[in-house]
Amino acid sequence: MNPSEDSLRYPIGRPTLPTAPLGPSGRVPYLQQLADLPAQLAAAAQAVGGVRLEQPYRPGGWSGRQLIHHLADSHMNCYFRYRLALTEDNPTIRPYDEKAWAELPDVAATPVTMSLALLGALHTRWLVLLHHLDEAQWQRTFYHPFYQTTSTLEQALVQYAWHGRHHLAHLELLLPRG
Repeated sequence: MNPSEDSLRYPIGRPTLPTAPLGPSGRVPYLQQLADLPAQLAAAAQAVGGVRLEQPYRPGGWSGRQLIHHLADSHMNCYFRYRLALTEDNPTIRPYDEKAWAELPDVAATPVTMSLALLGALHTRWLVLLHHLDEAQWQRTFYHPFYQTTSTLEQALVQYAWHGRHHLAHLELLLPRG
C-alpha cells in the first residue's frame, strides 16, 4: 500500500492499544470520544449530504451510507462483547463478515438516520454501563478467534473509540471541498 492509499485507509493512523491498565483518568478521553461520536457523525452526515453519502470515501472503499450502517453494526457487536465479558469467563466472541454485512439489502434500503439514531441510543446505554465498571471489571477479557487475541475491556474501549474516530474521518473525506 503506497503512502497516499494508507492515508486514505487510515486517515487518523492505526490504533495503538494500551499494554498496561489506564486507570480511571486514562479512560476519560476514550469515554468522551464514545460520548461525542453520535453527534459528530450526525453532523458530518448532514454536511456531506445525501448524494455524496452514496459515494465511496476512497477507491475500493465503502460509501458514506455503508460507513454509518457499519458503525451501528460494529458498535452493537462490541456492546454485546462487553456484556459477555462481564458475565462469562473470557468468552470467545462471534466474529462477523463486516464486508458482507455492508452489502446486505437493509444497508441500501434503510435511511442513515436510523443507524444514527441507533448509535445515539446505543452509545448512551453503553456509556451508562462503562461508567459503572470497577477496576477489576475493566480488566475482564474476551477472546477474538479470527485475530486470535484476548482483549481487556479497557483495550476494547481504546479500540472502539479509535474505530469511531477512524470512520468519522472517512466520512469527512466526502465533505465538499472548496
